[in-house]
Amino acid sequence: MKFLIASDIHGSAYYSQKLLEAYQKENADKIILLGDILYHGPRNDLPKEYNPKAVIAMLNPLKDKILAVRGNCDCEVDQMVLEFPILADYAIITAGKTLIYITHGHNFNSANLPPLSKGDILLHGHTHVPAAEKHATFTYLNPGSVSIPKENSPHSYMTFDGKTFLWKTLEGEIYKSFEI
Repeated sequence: MKFLIASDIHGSAYYSQKLLEAYQKENADKIILLGDILYHGPRNDLPKEYNPKAVIAMLNPLKDKILAVRGNCDCEVDQMVLEFPILADYAIITAGKTLIYITHGHNFNSANLPPLSKGDILLHGHTHVPAAEKHATFTYLNPGSVSIPKENSPHSYMTFDGKTFLWKTLEGEIYKSFEI
């Protein structure tokens, strides 16, 4: 199964459309959204073409293809308009014997670990900065941000085919990889 992994859309219709175009090109089976889907939050500037209603209209038809976790900018009102669950604090998928703990990053992160076993992967967004960091007992991965990248990183997403994570710009250019 191939996953497209993205975080921090923050209500941008422009970048949401770019992400869905990437999803089609990638021919991914599922989309994993790491939170902060509709609202930009008080610390961020408005992203390009901020239009949460348009983002809702783009994502709801894909409700059976999306696995999402709650970001710090997501709330119950968002869940009332989105047709796929978004309020879980985490999700878990496996790749062979490797557990991938999926969360937004505002609660569980490298400084505050969830219950991981040696070799597990912590996958989260929130920082808007792409990352691949191997620690003594776990690996931390972050796709960066679709709409509001930080620290001069590109507008980006990841793919995962069960073995390799690839970081890509919204134009599909690979700029980082990690094999499990």
